[in-house]
Order: sequence, then structure tokens, then C-alpha cells
Amino acid sequence: MSLNDIPDDDDLMLNPDDEQELFEHHRFTADKGQALLRVDKYLLNRIENASRSKIQAAAEAGNILVNGKAVKSNYRVKPLDVVQVVMAHPPRDKEIIAENIPLDIVYEDDQLVIINKKPGMVVHPGYGNYSGTLVNAVMYHFINMPQMPGNDTPRPGLVHRLDKDTSGIMVMAKTETAMMKLASQFFHRTSKRTYQAIVWGSPEQDEGTVTGHIGRSIRDRKVFDVFEDGSQGKHAVTHYRVLERFSYVSLIECKLETGRTHQIRVHMQHIGHPLFMDETYGGDRILKGTTFVKYKQFVENCFTVCPRQALHAKSLGFVHPTTNKEINFDSELPADMQALLDKWRKYVVAV
Repeated sequence: MSLNDIPDDDDLMLNPDDEQELFEHHRFTADKGQALLRVDKYLLNRIENASRSKIQAAAEAGNILVNGKAVKSNYRVKPLDVVQVVMAHPPRDKEIIAENIPLDIVYEDDQLVIINKKPGMVVHPGYGNYSGTLVNAVMYHFINMPQMPGNDTPRPGLVHRLDKDTSGIMVMAKTETAMMKLASQFFHRTSKRTYQAIVWGSPEQDEGTVTGHIGRSIRDRKVFDVFEDGSQGKHAVTHYRVLERFSYVSLIECKLETGRTHQIRVHMQHIGHPLFMDETYGGDRILKGTTFVKYKQFVENCFTVCPRQALHAKSLGFVHPTTNKEINFDSELPADMQALLDKWRKYVVAV
């Protein structure tokens, strides 16, 4: 058994409601009579075809846990310790079909690739979307890259995700080392991400913070909700800043302390400012404004211009997995969100 394999009955996903998911690949419970032993040696004796260097790299990236906490390779396993190896990808991915789909590649080196994802593109193959995804497109790109003799074609390493209708900057790893180190940064919240969104209404304060546990809704398991008392869901924090106001809608910037599924969409709805045209969270109807027929027609035209939630992952920063230097990437708002802003600017001036 290698670091990438696991029996079917151990196929356990950790943190299923997080944007950055970690999957358990291995779990061992030390015997009652276990003598003190370095965790890298302990795992080397139990994982088939694993090398000590690969195990040590996993530990360095924070992917080896003992009793739920990340440990370094020199940790000494004690009796009844629970040792896990977790990764940012499922233990057994379905075979990914390479597809010739255009990509907006912002940056690329031998460890990673930065992509500006278009709205409407699903990130990873899954139920109902086995083709046409970002991963299918990246796989085709990798296959058609010039390769050094003796090197295998890299596979896309998915470090984080964006919703289908959210556009913006994403990073994908090209090597196992890069994937482990990048996944660790996202998991430990040391990566830096900013988003821009167009929301209904005008927040009272120019800056604010939304704090509230996010979990699946009790009424509808397909959507998420905020549980203020912390009785359900997972801790989530979103910081926002108003960039521009248009009477009935506003352009905001969001920074995440956590990476929960639909976090910005759920938090902004919770404080009464759903994202414009967010069908899932009620932003696809007129929530602010006048009763004039002309205004209603204007908003309907806006829905046509940007027919998806107005959310864009604008920037991303992290420490490079091999150079150990911080790198940052930024992107322009996509055409549909830019056109939407232009319409609102003209409307406000005309009124």
C-alpha cells in the first residue's frame, strides 16, 4: 500500500464542509505494548512502498497527525497513539480524462500553476460533472507540456476549490511535495485570499466582520446556514470592506480567516446583504430599490448581464513550496461583473 492508496472501508473524508478538504489516507492505532519509536519509522514499517523521505515530507507539510494534531517526523509514537496520514485529495481519484479546454494561466513553474478560473466551470469531476471541469483541462495542459526525460507527466493536485459560478484565482500543485505544502498552508490558514463581491444593499459600516458557525441547513441539506450559538456547524470568520456604493447595491472586498463552503455567500446573506444574482441564497430577486417599472426592468437587465452570483476570487498569496518565498497573484474582475458595475454606476449618475 502506497501513500496514495487506502482500503475502501477506511475512505474517510476529514473536514467535509471546508473549502480546503483533507482526506484520511491511513490510520493506525499503536499497540498497548508499543515501544517509543519515531513516527517516520513507525509508518515506514506499515505503509507498503513508502519511502522515509516521502513520509518526512508529509510530516513537514503538516499531513501526519497523532491524536488529531500535526507532528514532525521525530515525534515518538506511544502506546495507543492514533496516527493518521491526511492529504488534500481523495485516496483513490477516478481516472481523469484530459480535455482540450482553454485555460487562463497566470503563472506556472515546475511546482505549481496559477489559473484564473472562468465562471460556470466546475473545478473537479464529480457526480453529474465528469467532464468539462478545470481538472480535466489542467490534465490536458500537463500531458501536452514538454517533459524532461524520465519524468512522469504530473497530475493536477487540487489544493482548494471555488464554486462553479465563482470566478478567480486558483492554485494547483504539480508535484506531491507542492501539494502537501500548499494544502498545509490552506489548512492552517496562512495563505492570503481576497474576494470581491457585489451585494444587495449598503452596509452601515465601511468595514465589518461576520462571525458565525457555518453548517448545512436543517431545512435544506443542499445549502448552508449560520448558527450563531455555535451549536452546529464550524467556526467561520469573514472580514469585509465596502469599496463602492450604488444606492441599492455595493461592491465589497472580503478576506477570509476560515474557508468554509459558501462562506462569503452565507455570511453576507446572514447580515442582510446577499450576493447579487445568488440564486441559492436569495440574491436573484429585487431586494432593494424602488417600485418603478423602469427600475425593475433595469435590474432584470442586470441579472442578464451577470447571470450568476457576483463573486470573484481576486487575489491569492502563499509561500512557494520550494523557494520558501512569499508570492502573490492578482486578477481583474471578469467581464460580466465589470459590465454589471458599469451599469450601476451609470444608473446612480442618471438618478
